[in-house]
Amino acid sequence: MFDIDLWSEIVSALKKNRMRSFMTAFGVFWGIFMLIIMSGAGKALENGILDGVRAFATNSAFFWTERTSVPYAGFQRGRRWNYENTDIQYLRENVKEIEYLSPRLFGWQQGGNNTIRGERNGAFNVYGDYPDYFKIDRWTPIKGRLINEIDILQERKVCNIGERVVELMFAKDENPIGQYLKVSGVYFQVVGVIHPETRINIGGGKKEETIIIPFSTMQTAYNYGNVVHFFSVTSQQGHKVSDLEEKLKKILKERHKIAPEDLQAIGSFNIEKEFVKFSALFLGIQVLTWIVGIGTLLAGVIGVSNIMLVIIKERTQEIGIQRAIGATPAVIVKHIVAESVFLTVMAGYVGLSLGVGVLEILNRILQAGGDSLFFRNPEVNLSMALSALGVLVISGIIAGLIPARRAISIKPIDAIRDEN
Repeated sequence: MFDIDLWSEIVSALKKNRMRSFMTAFGVFWGIFMLIIMSGAGKALENGILDGVRAFATNSAFFWTERTSVPYAGFQRGRRWNYENTDIQYLRENVKEIEYLSPRLFGWQQGGNNTIRGERNGAFNVYGDYPDYFKIDRWTPIKGRLINEIDILQERKVCNIGERVVELMFAKDENPIGQYLKVSGVYFQVVGVIHPETRINIGGGKKEETIIIPFSTMQTAYNYGNVVHFFSVTSQQGHKVSDLEEKLKKILKERHKIAPEDLQAIGSFNIEKEFVKFSALFLGIQVLTWIVGIGTLLAGVIGVSNIMLVIIKERTQEIGIQRAIGATPAVIVKHIVAESVFLTVMAGYVGLSLGVGVLEILNRILQAGGDSLFFRNPEVNLSMALSALGVLVISGIIAGLIPARRAISIKPIDAIRDEN
């Protein structure tokens, strides 16, 4: 296969009819190009969605209250209700499958803008949280520190703020740590600027536009009493969060006199289930990508095989002469298969290179345009590229074998007499 004369002859044969060689190779080029582009796009979709939730604890679930849909224990249908502080202690003491449990309160806005500092104002997401929440939905302190247990115990009027809050409420070179923000009429001292490691905000809105204050402080400062709006939990190692989710729903229904068959009274969101769904979705996308890509590539390979049959028909006399002077069938087959593989691999390599180049350009455009929630870092890994090259070589061999068998089936004397 490394005979210089053989490869020189192959290149010379392809040059004799450049347009036919180009059109033959184009089908293979397009097939591998589309395979790379679709694979890269699928990977970008996977990166965009999974990177946004990857830093979330995958063994976590979230609970909130809804109107009841079933009358029960003297209460009518449609009753509004809330979790309470006593639920926090009860769950921590009686549900051993819980690793972390963090209650949350949602703030409210006054006239749209809920935060004021001097002449600056803005509308931001305001949450009351426990420190354990940062172990479930991870944030990184850029400056200062995160809210801690002492802040909870002493009901300190302190807060963590997102990067967008800093941009809007402070001068460019101003250090926000130690400064005060008036949030819904109450002053809080900034003790930390935080960056989200995930882009999904359970409470809605952009996470960079978030103010987090101690849960206990928020209950007292805004007269929430013992109301809890929301629970976040993670399960202990060895316990499925799906099982924990059902157990907590049952307990909370019993504690708040809600019908066991009421499926609407407690809303929940299970990260584990979402990861399973995403994994199945992206596996399906990968399979579909390979089916479509290989189907397109197969069409190109069939084109190569058909053109090779035409070429053999044109070179019937030449093949007959080669057989007559001693060329074995193996030599003829090797020549035809080598020509087919050369044409297929060269076209495929160009398609592969161009596809990777297009993905790299797209990646730079996306990076210049900022972070995208659903599409980021389109790429093709090494295993994908090697698999594509393997498919090309096999395709080239298959495309050459059929014409090669046709060539050696012709008797030398009949081939020499052939008039095309």
